[in-house]
Amino acid sequence: MRRIGLDEWSGLAMLVVCLGTASPVMLGLVDPDVPTLVWVGLFLTTLVTVLVAAVDTISATLRRVAYGAAVVAGWGVVVTAPQAGLLPVLLVVVASIGPEVVRLPTNFVVIALNTAVIALALGRVNGGGFELVMVTAFYALIQLSTVFSLAAIRREKHLRRQLARTHVDLQAATVLLAGAARTAERLRISRELHDLIGHQLTVLTLELEAARHRPGDTALGHVERANRVARDVLADVRTTVGALRVGPATDLAEALRAIGRDVPGLDVSVEVSEEVEADEEQTAALVRTVQEIVTNTLRHAGARELWIAVTRDGDTIRLTAADDGQGAAEVVPGNGLRGIAERLAALGGEVAYDGRSGFRVRARVPVR
Repeated sequence: MRRIGLDEWSGLAMLVVCLGTASPVMLGLVDPDVPTLVWVGLFLTTLVTVLVAAVDTISATLRRVAYGAAVVAGWGVVVTAPQAGLLPVLLVVVASIGPEVVRLPTNFVVIALNTAVIALALGRVNGGGFELVMVTAFYALIQLSTVFSLAAIRREKHLRRQLARTHVDLQAATVLLAGAARTAERLRISRELHDLIGHQLTVLTLELEAARHRPGDTALGHVERANRVARDVLADVRTTVGALRVGPATDLAEALRAIGRDVPGLDVSVEVSEEVEADEEQTAALVRTVQEIVTNTLRHAGARELWIAVTRDGDTIRLTAADDGQGAAEVVPGNGLRGIAERLAALGGEVAYDGRSGFRVRARVPVR
């Protein structure tokens, strides 16, 4: 179950504030200039459209349309109930949604129009004078400070997401480069062993084989034993060379944990069964898959936790991943998800996605 975060609590607090500002009309203490049901309809329209504009999972066009409707409905609410006290705070709430929906210059236009509407409404009750100027300026400054603060917070969140994605990419690159370096070193050592020791032992074996056929029964036993030893050493060298060539250069469990370690804003849990054995190509594919999963979770899911497990099921390595984010009713694979599918398909594997409850990835690769 997803935990309620600061953004949700902040939105709930704003909703309570809006309901509080409307309570004089709701309770019948103030009569609006239009029928109460019409006014309540305008007020609810403002709240609903503000909530729609704040949802970042819908299209940008729909959010902008909802935001425009919230601005206009909010003007109607404030102008038709000028005696409702703190009701202009509703327009401050509407302005605060702007940095998430429209550009900053458009925000300034909305603030200017909101301020004009507030001045018109208050002027009908208090008339003109210094008090009207001060109160109007007060609401204008509140809107400006709110918009600037939220714009700065939005920029910081964007930079933090970029930093987190860069962190994941660097971790994955580091793991793969370290594995490549170890592989290159093992190949170098194996070549040295084969070219030097292996060649020498082969020559020694041939020499002893020739000596075995020469006269001299007293030396025959020693020659036979030396011949066996030389052949055993040569076999051991070949075994060692083969192990160096095919042994995994990268610890899969440590590599996957390194990708999810210390990711800003996301708690990544990685479990790899001891039975899992992956070769170099499989390890690289799984590392890239986990990298893409973590990056997508940061970019789209709005999740706080991500769980990844790699297990062995008979002749298959299985990777499952799930987060506590918002998910998606229909999963439309982008370049990253298509890249995962292509990379695993090249190894004889496959991948499936499910966005109905959080976002889940199920992948499999046959054991070689």
